[in-house]
Amino acid sequence: MKNLNYNKLNGLIPAIIQDAKTNQVLMLGFMNAEALKKTQEEGKVTFFSRTKNRLWTKGETSGNFLNVVSIKEDCDEDTLLIRVNPVGEVCHTGSDTCFQEVNRDDAFLYDLERVILDRKNKPHTKSYTASLFKKGINKIAQKVGEEAVEVVIEAKDDNRDLFLNEAADLLYHLEVLLVAKGVKLQEVVEILRNRHE
Repeated sequence: MKNLNYNKLNGLIPAIIQDAKTNQVLMLGFMNAEALKKTQEEGKVTFFSRTKNRLWTKGETSGNFLNVVSIKEDCDEDTLLIRVNPVGEVCHTGSDTCFQEVNRDDAFLYDLERVILDRKNKPHTKSYTASLFKKGINKIAQKVGEEAVEVVIEAKDDNRDLFLNEAADLLYHLEVLLVAKGVKLQEVVEILRNRHE
């Protein structure tokens, strides 16, 4: 990043801040060369505050730091994309992002879908998922039913951990069933989205 062009904005370059897990854009700030150097050295995003006319590390007063995962410049070398793991809310208003959007890690379910599909297409002998596919659609559907019953049973009790674990088992087995049926998770999400709208 030696050739960054700070000349277009009077010594500053825009820095787009993106959540490394969810890919959600969190905020936009500005950096000068000193702010970028401090960010790289300390691993926490530091901006140049145009209103305070000084370096400002995001989270220095709130504790809601932006821990750096990666920094990339764009093709014109005049904008940065900084992927972070945020600690707490990003916006001073208390919102997850400065654009008043919710920042969720929905991507994990899609990542899980890819892993399940990989286990189906390239079965591993020690893989529980591969063993389910080997047993066939009836066994997979039966497991979804069993897990659903266990969720209902745990919902009637007060053990939160057991309930959460059974809910996770149900979601996992449902994803296996979707893959076995050749149905993409996105298809189900679209039905839910259309119902919501």
